[in-house]
Amino acid sequence: MKKFLLTFAAITLISVSMNAQRISKHAIGLRLGDSDGFGTEVNYQLGLGENNRLEIGLGWRSSNDVTAIKAAALYQWVWVLDGNFNWYAGAGGGVGQVDFDDDFPGDPDAETFLFAAGDIGIEYNFDIPLLLSLDFRPEFGFGDYRDDVDFDIALGIRYQF
Repeated sequence: MKKFLLTFAAITLISVSMNAQRISKHAIGLRLGDSDGFGTEVNYQLGLGENNRLEIGLGWRSSNDVTAIKAAALYQWVWVLDGNFNWYAGAGGGVGQVDFDDDFPGDPDAETFLFAAGDIGIEYNFDIPLLLSLDFRPEFGFGDYRDDVDFDIALGIRYQF
């Protein structure tokens, strides 16, 4: 029984180390989703190791008398599902600024807020330098404007280099 467990552990470790080479060192693109109007995000991923990376995003909104900008950073772990399919999970946070264009005296027109975020998703790594992903990112806001939980689902389109 001990030989079987040791053999199984060795095969598992070898297969994980062989499949862990699947993420690229750099990827840049767009993350298209919706969470309180922060629908578009310019996104950059930096591979930090064999199966982990840092994702940095800058999202913005300018509509309906509201201008907002949000910066996010997440640390992610990546695992191979099958072939070119990967799944990933991570955590991080960020900061944002929202500016309301209202004309009510005594009403604050701008606010800076902080948020904590989680991330879980699936991605397909094409044989060409294209990476498509679909992820779910709950964000926990800290501020008057963002003082709740927002659920963001987005499609990512990135160029890998």
